Amino acid sequence: MGAYRDFHARSIEQREAFWAEQAELVDWHRPFDRVLDYSRPPFAKWFVGGRTNLCHNAVDRHLAARGGQKALVYISTETGAERAWTFRELHAEVNRCAAMIRSLGAGHGERVLIYMPMIPEAVFAMLACARLGAIHSVVFGGFAAASLAARIDDARPRVMITADGGLRGGRPILYRPMYEEAIRLAKAPPQKVVVCNRGLDPELSLVGGRDLDYETLRAAHASEAVPVEWLESSEPSYILYTSGTTGRPKGVQRDTGGHAVALAASMKYIYAGNPGETMFTTSDIGWVVGHSYIVYGPLIRGMTTILYEGLPIRPDAGIWWKIVAENRVSVMFSSPTAARVLKKQDPAFLRKYDIGSLRHLFLAGEPLDEPTHRWFAEQLGKPVIDHYWQTETGWPILSSVPGVEATRVKFGSPSFPVYGYDLKLLREADAGEAGPDEKAVVAIVPPLPPGCMTTVWGDDERFVKTYFGTFRDRQVYSTFDWGIRDRDGYHYILGRTDDVINVAGHRLGTREIEEAVQAHANIAEVAVVGVADAVKGQLPLAFAVVKDPARLATEEGRLAEEKAVLDTVDRQLGAIARPARVHFVNVLPKTRSGKLLRRLIQALAEGRDPGDLTTIEDPAALEQIRGAVGGKPD
Repeated sequence: MGAYRDFHARSIEQREAFWAEQAELVDWHRPFDRVLDYSRPPFAKWFVGGRTNLCHNAVDRHLAARGGQKALVYISTETGAERAWTFRELHAEVNRCAAMIRSLGAGHGERVLIYMPMIPEAVFAMLACARLGAIHSVVFGGFAAASLAARIDDARPRVMITADGGLRGGRPILYRPMYEEAIRLAKAPPQKVVVCNRGLDPELSLVGGRDLDYETLRAAHASEAVPVEWLESSEPSYILYTSGTTGRPKGVQRDTGGHAVALAASMKYIYAGNPGETMFTTSDIGWVVGHSYIVYGPLIRGMTTILYEGLPIRPDAGIWWKIVAENRVSVMFSSPTAARVLKKQDPAFLRKYDIGSLRHLFLAGEPLDEPTHRWFAEQLGKPVIDHYWQTETGWPILSSVPGVEATRVKFGSPSFPVYGYDLKLLREADAGEAGPDEKAVVAIVPPLPPGCMTTVWGDDERFVKTYFGTFRDRQVYSTFDWGIRDRDGYHYILGRTDDVINVAGHRLGTREIEEAVQAHANIAEVAVVGVADAVKGQLPLAFAVVKDPARLATEEGRLAEEKAVLDTVDRQLGAIARPARVHFVNVLPKTRSGKLLRRLIQALAEGRDPGDLTTIEDPAALEQIRGAVGGKPD
């Protein structure tokens, strides 16, 4: 791997020259004065003084050379709808949407909250915000009212764009009750709400003076053109909320110029996609993968991108490969959870269609186990590349980089540090560098490369304290993941160092779930841990102490109370955060100083040795947990 080793070394040792070259992959309305301003560590500003625009780079600049090429292909197995937009048609649609948003008073620097299912209007809205210089905050369409309200109050959007509902497995998920309740709960609700009516909610009604119908508004601005707002490189492009160790979500703030350059480079070097080809990413636009590799990355590269609404096994487990075959997909991006779901299906579906166009399948979201990695690669007959990154970075940290060199894939490993990342494995005790096969914290020596988060929205202090405060005497970015490196230089991710769990690639803070559980009137105290799951990677498990034990006197009463707690979590956070079980106990394991011993609870729930128990206050609490889980994983 000499070629890639040299490529990576140059990105660290000649950082500014390296990134100045990558900046040529995007258009600049005004050239930048400096590649990097790192005068205020750990805050990094990239391509200082340069002016650019994400929508221009994703859409406008392709009109001359590939205006008639498909840009966006929408496929819904939920409704049976299929439609494609060329770059020229996408440009017109984004202009209409930008005119709509502008007419509602949201422009440069204003926030627009997008609470949408996987429909084309969501993509139009994101690109329209970028065109205007407005800051979009996309919230996963399915988060419950309280979670949505918290994001509204943090971002303070002028406009919300939403829909009457989404679909999953043919079942409607109505958004109106959730966004109405969120607006009622919010201290700073949006002034205008644009609703895309899909005909899913027969009781849908618009609030006079506040709500507007998407199609009616679109028709009123059908022929309008909106000029691009040229942003200084460091101006924010979007906010995307991610869970943390506290109950309050963190608003990851992304810049404009660095984000454009990082994605353009990643499409060339990591995903090895070429202009005119097609990329199929199976994520949701509510998550960072959807932002980077459904919307911005492929379009910036001049590729066709596929927006898919549906499940991987409906109408059957061959649907994704049918899409690959029919659309001549070259690059595909999915998750380990999806791979494990497909592993349970008839492998004949993987060979039913001609997928000769597919060069690489990338997986990310949670650790990929070696057996699943090997099975998928062997059954598919294509290179399956595990890679690792975070909402905070916006693009990969660890990966094979086939656009530079085709290196050997080791099953279960996301390979090597990606160019631009000065990655270290640091011992928790002394921040010293770990040796081969030694478990340590995955950390990045700043400055963070272009495209990574620039701060926490509205809270610089939280950015520094959260991400650069792990080691007392060394200011490095902590990923909060454990990792090891083998003697060949391949890395492996072992799981979280903090109290965040990873459910099917979605990060959930245990504190958030605990607060949702405690919203139930009968819960006095609760601990939530993530336990290993063969399909989803981890599942949340709750252990709760009730105020009135009499309700649990019968099995019927216990089941009713558990259901009531789970329903409370659904209302507070959404079904995505629902614990797999709620176990009722009389006492929770704590240290003598009162700290909850979550790692001990997790070990017992997974049937592992809990280790040193000398600090526990009440040994009887251990037996409570053991009794609840039967001494083995639930």
